[in-house]
Amino acid sequence: MSAEPDGPEDRLRRLTTIWSRALYPVTSTSLTRAEFEGQLLPLAHRLSELLRARNFDAEAARAVGAALVEAHCTDPEALSRTLDCVDAYLVLYCGGDGPQDELRMRSSRLQHAMAAGYAHALRRRTLAEQESIAQAALRAQGVVAQALHASEARFRAVFEGAAIGIGIADLDGHILQVNEALLRMFGLTQQALRSRRVQDWTHPDDAPQTWRLYDELVRGEREHYHVEKAFNRPDGTVLWTNLTVSLLRDADGRPQYQLALMEDTTERRLLHLRLRYEATHDALTGLPNRTLFFERLEKALAAGKDQRFGLCYLDLDGFKTINDSLGHAAGDRLLVEVADRLQSCATAPGEMVARLGGDEFVALTTGPGTERTVDELAERIMNALVTPISIDGRDLLVRGSLGIVEGPAGERTAAEVLRSADITMYRAKSAGGNRSELADPEADARAITRHGLTTALPTALERGEFFIEYQPLVHLGDGSVRGAEALVRWLHPQHGVLGPDRFIPLAEHTGLIVPLGRWVLEESIRQARAWRERHGGQDAGPLRINVNLSPCQLSHPGLVQDTVDILERAGVTPDALCLEVTESALIGADDDLLKPLRRLAEMGVDIALDDFGTGYSNLANLRRLPVSVLKLDRSFTQGMQQFPADPVDLKIVEGIVSLAHSLDLAVTVEGVETGAQAEQLRVLGCDTAQGWYYARPGPPERLHDLALADATG
Repeated sequence: MSAEPDGPEDRLRRLTTIWSRALYPVTSTSLTRAEFEGQLLPLAHRLSELLRARNFDAEAARAVGAALVEAHCTDPEALSRTLDCVDAYLVLYCGGDGPQDELRMRSSRLQHAMAAGYAHALRRRTLAEQESIAQAALRAQGVVAQALHASEARFRAVFEGAAIGIGIADLDGHILQVNEALLRMFGLTQQALRSRRVQDWTHPDDAPQTWRLYDELVRGEREHYHVEKAFNRPDGTVLWTNLTVSLLRDADGRPQYQLALMEDTTERRLLHLRLRYEATHDALTGLPNRTLFFERLEKALAAGKDQRFGLCYLDLDGFKTINDSLGHAAGDRLLVEVADRLQSCATAPGEMVARLGGDEFVALTTGPGTERTVDELAERIMNALVTPISIDGRDLLVRGSLGIVEGPAGERTAAEVLRSADITMYRAKSAGGNRSELADPEADARAITRHGLTTALPTALERGEFFIEYQPLVHLGDGSVRGAEALVRWLHPQHGVLGPDRFIPLAEHTGLIVPLGRWVLEESIRQARAWRERHGGQDAGPLRINVNLSPCQLSHPGLVQDTVDILERAGVTPDALCLEVTESALIGADDDLLKPLRRLAEMGVDIALDDFGTGYSNLANLRRLPVSVLKLDRSFTQGMQQFPADPVDLKIVEGIVSLAHSLDLAVTVEGVETGAQAEQLRVLGCDTAQGWYYARPGPPERLHDLALADATG
């Protein structure tokens, strides 16, 4: 570290000084403050290293919290003051020039880990102290019994000098003797305390077995028992104790007195409750967090027969825009206001609202009639967001997408319920947002399947799970095969053979369509070469292979070079390839998007406009597109399956064919299923066709052996 006056070492010592000044007054240590500061310095060093470490080390942060307990910082305020100091000064003095938001987040995680380590170490220490006290209590019991039988003076010394509260009562519960420590714990005088009977000290939080154990003891059926018990003080506060009650017998062994030993655990319990609260509640909004929500949801799902649950999963629409435009501080204030509104929506018994993180909230309702109550809860939530929220003088309109899951307890796990709610919420968001949707098991299954397919796509390509089937393109004039369209399939290990409609959109969404499309092109060109070699050279066999081109591939900068490289490696001329691009992909396309297609067309690659007629066709736009083939969508041929054919369909197809031929474009028709269709299309002047009338898509070997129908009739 630097030794300059304001270097890292000086800033670290400044942090340590502030920390020691805050902590020393509430620390039980015999060290001077300067010595105590020296004890804290290595801990501050460790926190500084953890703040800037590449990976977050929760165990090391917990060790810092545990070290505070070893340093006798066990007062309830010690942890609070430490966390306040770390929150305010750690990033300031040790963060350097790093990204502040990331450092703040790292500091927050350090604080949580420190608190957890502190609580764990304090619990270990407490258990050790309790064991020590229990041993002392047993020893005290023997000493007191001996003193009662032997020497009142010796008994009084032990009785009054004990640090724990001691009380003696007869078997009827009349209090006979109490020491000063017990009086201080209860805040009562000797006379006031002795005027009460043991049976008067009941409390609503008494464990069910507390008074059963007491009755057994005074009847002589047990020698002692140990419980955690609460007592009401005169000032209205509650005293929590570790209570050990023992039976004292006379010289002949007959039960005579009961002896109570009490340790005040109130402060320790309050610290535990505070740590528990911090661990189960969101620091920003004060709502229950994911941990507490899952506890409640699992309890609701484990409820008995006839019990149901309802869950509303809310995600704010456009929250990122607010964060980016107004800043995170404004975003935080917005979340606090939303949390307050949601909290006011869940006031009935069995209802709760929690924040899962970010701008995601959940509301839970339980009971036998949640079919109705969850709908009412969802309506209250959506209505609560209607009124704009004022942040920094701006009225922000907040909207949300809500997924609703409702059902009987005991049928699903908490993770499954939350996944269903999450899927349903995204369905509401995909539908435009600012709405609620009810969970649909079939939609859930489809979404889960889509997610599984998306996850499996990258490895599927590596494992060779994709294959290609080919559907022949038939010349309508003489019935000969002029080419084939390559159609990719996925042989999925669980779902079997999947068509392109099941995975191509997922590949486009993830960007895998580029390597997948390149593989399809390589395989298809290789197959085209094999066909030509088998049929005697360049002038025989399927003359052209048609490969579909995704819009994502069209905009990929390596399209032209990849195509050239594949053709050259295979030794196949460009005229053996036809790339099919959907009409919708080229609507409104600018020159930059068309430039790769023009370069490929200039090389001799045919470009086909696929699904022609399904989009907003701009016929005048055809002149500027580098296409040589129009592929008519199968919707144009459906009216030709009947006899006589629909005259309107005939006129439309006749007009398109006439226009295409006038522009020197060939026309291919998809979806030919009958001989009547094929004949009509031949008469109308269509050039080539494909469909089940000729052949279904199949393996490349099958294409050689197909007995194809003669399109001339």
